[in-house]
Amino acid sequence: MDAGEEKLYWAESRMGIISKIRKRFIDEMPFKNLKIGMALHLEAKTGILAKTLKAGGADISITSCNPLTTDDDVARALSKEMKVYAKRGQSREEYYESLNKVLDNNPDIIIDDGGDLTTILHKEREMKILGGNEETTTGVQRLRIMEKEGVLRFPMFDVNDAQMKHLFDNRYGTGQSTLDGIMSTTNILIAGKNIVVAGYGWCGKGIALRMKGMGARVTVTEVDPVKAVEAYMDGFYVKKMEDAIKDADIVITATGMIDVVREEHFKLAKDKCIFANAGHFDVEINKDHLLSLSKEKRTVRKYVDEYILKDGKKLYLLGEGRLINLVGGQGHPVEIMDLSFSIQALTAEYIVMNQEKLERKVYPVPKDIDINVANISREIFNIGLDELNDKQKKYMESWNFGT
Repeated sequence: MDAGEEKLYWAESRMGIISKIRKRFIDEMPFKNLKIGMALHLEAKTGILAKTLKAGGADISITSCNPLTTDDDVARALSKEMKVYAKRGQSREEYYESLNKVLDNNPDIIIDDGGDLTTILHKEREMKILGGNEETTTGVQRLRIMEKEGVLRFPMFDVNDAQMKHLFDNRYGTGQSTLDGIMSTTNILIAGKNIVVAGYGWCGKGIALRMKGMGARVTVTEVDPVKAVEAYMDGFYVKKMEDAIKDADIVITATGMIDVVREEHFKLAKDKCIFANAGHFDVEINKDHLLSLSKEKRTVRKYVDEYILKDGKKLYLLGEGRLINLVGGQGHPVEIMDLSFSIQALTAEYIVMNQEKLERKVYPVPKDIDINVANISREIFNIGLDELNDKQKKYMESWNFGT
């Protein structure tokens, strides 16, 4: 096996849920004579999803959803059995060219991450799409705006908010993989560091939890008063960014918002502060502001750029401000993506089975798909589960209960 095939083999060996789904797909061929276009972080776990859909009869075309998150070894291995249009380190032009090449194959179903493929379909292309899936928070936010404005042209499923996705992928997956990305690119000690986590959604929660577990002193910044109180109750310091950044050794953004860290914050940061982003787009840490404050910029380590400010202070940006867990690390753990991609596969099948009644709106993942994936997970992880007996069920169905 070559390097890509080895990575695919290892991922598949740890993805028992989607492997079980694939066996059924091979028997039933739900995607026979259909084309599926995919824009996801193209690495080994994604490859197993693509191979599973292909095993179910689909003609697959795939690219990455980020210029820096393709594993070239995996891309080469997958190109032997499907159309692959991706490489690591694409320019902006190459990135959008690859997305358009996926659409040139006239897919019936799309599977998107971040919404770029969907946006191109609505702004530049005209084709019939049965429906699609969106995997991440940023992409779902874009879809909901499109639905609200009445411009969404085909049904899309919000995979991100499926319980078996965001409770595990966003929290445990992002938490571990962000830690992995930062440690891999910097080789620094986490214990004892002052770390600022911007955003306390599911991703921010996971990052803060993992950093705390490694011995860091964690401060959270938030714009949502409820989440701010939640972070406080979870045992974290909660401050404004302008206050938190003064003592920060590492700042990690996970908000989906632009300019979370900007000029005034860079000026307040201490010497040798490290900045990393775990949000989908490279807009959370304002790179233009950082560059304008600097007299020199140089790469001092792979995916570590040193900015020497005009006052002599040095600040460090990891992975060009892009997703550090995939740029600097290996992405989410295999078992986590087994959950998320199983949701993706079953939801794609649901689109095929229900295409005649789906409207041009954003749908939640059907609950029975969530429960199905949870039950297969239980079997694989050997998790026991109690059941209510008839007396207990009757008790729960009655309003006349108590002592």
